[in-house]
Amino acid sequence: MGLFTKDIKSMEDLFLHTLQDIYYAEQQIVKSLPSMIEKASNRELAKGLRDHLRETKHQVARLEKVFENLGQRPKGTECPAIDGLIKEANAVAGEVDDKKVLDAAVIGSAQAIEHYEIARYGTLIAWAGELGHDNVTGLLKANLREEKAADRKLNILAEGKVNRSATGRRAAATRGGAAKRSGTGTRSPARKTGAKRSTSSRSSGKRTTAAKRSTAAKRTTGAKRPASRGRSAR
Repeated sequence: MGLFTKDIKSMEDLFLHTLQDIYYAEQQIVKSLPSMIEKASNRELAKGLRDHLRETKHQVARLEKVFENLGQRPKGTECPAIDGLIKEANAVAGEVDDKKVLDAAVIGSAQAIEHYEIARYGTLIAWAGELGHDNVTGLLKANLREEKAADRKLNILAEGKVNRSATGRRAAATRGGAAKRSGTGTRSPARKTGAKRSTSSRSSGKRTTAAKRSTAAKRTTGAKRPASRGRSAR
């Protein structure tokens, strides 16, 4: 049953279909995570994925409780979106030889899956509230909190270590090339220019002081001359 088929005739049908969608998705993630863990060379990444595998198994159990509270039998419906994300993750991982780059690829794929789950749970929680299914919102919110926490941990690990490690050698080469292109002494001319300006300012100051002294001397001499002529007249 697809999302936009005639089988969905009410909001209740839509809610149930989406619940079956995420139930299927979580089961597929449980199957795919061991492969991601095996590919991860970063210890923190591997541990984080193992922890999330345990969480995902608990999430499946919570969803089964949601079905029970709704009076429904736990059932999954095929989800092309999650199947596509997992297929893409496997394809990308198979194309990467560098282990550090592979760790970055694993995180990227894992976060794409997490974001899908976060979107689904957020929608289910909103719809459950509108339909009056207050007896299942707590279970759905618990799963959503775990998905968001897992995404945050992956993000911190990616930005703190994995991405930097994967791009480190290339970044160093790029910085070296940039330094050669710009020249190693780009700041020296600025210092020399500053020194010239400072010397020029001091010279200018000396000339100004000398000029002032000369003017003052002329004024003093000019003031004394009339008095000298007066004494001679007498």
